[in-house]
Amino acid sequence: MQRRTILLAGAALPFMRGLASAQGSGAGTVNVLYAGSLVNLMEHSVGPAFDKADGGHFQGFAGGSGLLANQIKGKLRRGDVFISAVPNVNNHLSGTTNGNWVSWYVTFAQSPLVIGYNPSSSFAADLKRKPWYKVLQEPGIRIGRTDPKLDPKGKLTVAMLEKAAQVYKVPDLSQKILGAAGNPAQVFPEENLVGRLQSGQLDVGFFYSTETADLKIPAITLSPETTLSAHYTATVLRDAPNPHGADRFLVFLLGPKGRQLMQQHGLDVVAPSIAGDTAKVPSSIRSALNASR
Repeated sequence: MQRRTILLAGAALPFMRGLASAQGSGAGTVNVLYAGSLVNLMEHSVGPAFDKADGGHFQGFAGGSGLLANQIKGKLRRGDVFISAVPNVNNHLSGTTNGNWVSWYVTFAQSPLVIGYNPSSSFAADLKRKPWYKVLQEPGIRIGRTDPKLDPKGKLTVAMLEKAAQVYKVPDLSQKILGAAGNPAQVFPEENLVGRLQSGQLDVGFFYSTETADLKIPAITLSPETTLSAHYTATVLRDAPNPHGADRFLVFLLGPKGRQLMQQHGLDVVAPSIAGDTAKVPSSIRSALNASR
């Protein structure tokens, strides 16, 4: 059986070697770099299902989309597939000045930002009966979020609080909740944030709904006026060690089984749309997209 490796977007783990070329009916070794908010989906659902359907092996690498993009651009990490939580990250990998790593990408799912909390926290009762933006200003509350410079979720968190300040007429709400100068004590890698909340190291955190729904974490849903969402995209990277395997993985992810698994993990699956040079989209992926519309 040939082996296939998938690197997930955003953490700084050693690069997985042994990229097998695709031969025969299987995809060979596929390396997928994916957004850290999709760890549970990829590791426990999509990856194993893809392996079973294709006869290969899934291995992933997860982390902040912006960090992964920087690593790809700096040639610090190679992969076949790149899955981001925000479309404009792909722009930093497009064009000659950015290395032409991405020439097209498909937007295929979304997930709104929510506030997850530990049910054992001393602030849990307040979150159930008071406005969330007042509870998050209470003394002693431990808040977790991702770095807005490296992760789209961290950037959305800041943007959401700026919107909430206008909606609820609370000047400087972002600074009151997040603190001055970025408050590094609140900032954690995306792939570690859930674990810190579940272990009681944090009282609350900013997550995507797919994370809280998937792991049964209690969450505060934001009002329509303040809600912002992740929009997940996927592409095959330039000079992918295994472009054939990358195509097969995306066909699976964007096909009926992949869409079903995403929905089971709380993602809002949307009608796929292509951005960039559509002529460079492999025919197999184009066919999968047409079938899913």
